[in-house]
Amino acid sequence: MAHDHNHGPADYNKTFAFGVALNLGYITVEATFGILVGSLALLADAGHNLSDVLGLLLAWAGNYLVQRKPTERFTYGWRKSSILAALMNAIILLVTMGGIAWEAIRRVNHTSPVAGKTIIVVAAVGVVINTATALLFLSGRKSDLNIRGAFLHMAADAGISAGVVVAGVVIIATGWFWIDPVVSLLITVIIVIGTWGLLRDSFNLVLDAVPAGIDPEAVKAYLSGLPGVTEVHDLHIWAMSTTETALTVHLVKPDSANDDLLLENVDKELHARFGIGHSTIQWERQHELSQCGTACEIDQVKNGNCLD
Repeated sequence: MAHDHNHGPADYNKTFAFGVALNLGYITVEATFGILVGSLALLADAGHNLSDVLGLLLAWAGNYLVQRKPTERFTYGWRKSSILAALMNAIILLVTMGGIAWEAIRRVNHTSPVAGKTIIVVAAVGVVINTATALLFLSGRKSDLNIRGAFLHMAADAGISAGVVVAGVVIIATGWFWIDPVVSLLITVIIVIGTWGLLRDSFNLVLDAVPAGIDPEAVKAYLSGLPGVTEVHDLHIWAMSTTETALTVHLVKPDSANDDLLLENVDKELHARFGIGHSTIQWERQHELSQCGTACEIDQVKNGNCLD
């Protein structure tokens, strides 16, 4: 057996707390101005921003739960919670974009005046706040699918707010009210394209697919080339969380010499080459035994009497 338990999720608790507080403050301001100027657009955007705060809270919960220690019932702890949070965030974001697209399409055919400069100013503040929040998760978005979900949520909000600013300026200058829904549609398409990858990757990890970026054939080729190994079978690679990858495999190695040293080296190489931090390797001494299965006794194998 070989085990490595040193690779884990980064602690983003303070980052999430700051991001949630910042955005809740902005939502309060946006809703207040929406009521004061009678702007349904601002109130609707405040509701949309509230859904993004819920997305942040969901990602925060996943990041927290993944750090819980294993128990007798949950032997891996709650590591999968970060994958579930990423999947749910992708679904929420796509549903939200669907709602915005539906409203934008409706408004293309039924344009109406927007509330003018107040909306532009408030939306500009939203660009700054949402961009700042997205930047908090920028560095972790490539290595952690859950953090990527939080980043996409805030980047999407920044994009939508920027669209409101641009559309507002053009409308004031030209009087073309149809610009507002068209810009919203364009931004929605861009966000959906970016979110689709998050949905696909998180869905694959929920089904224990090999994580993106790991070539299972390359892993098998490496294991097959180990000294004394004659066969590799029952190779499984899956994500324990959005940052941790596990592997189990049976290796046929007739000679037991240097087993312990080889296990130690393999464990380090799997982590260095493929980012696999939790490996479990089972040695098998006979080719026939590996084919026969765990229910088969050694003496039955010797007699050529392999049972199902």
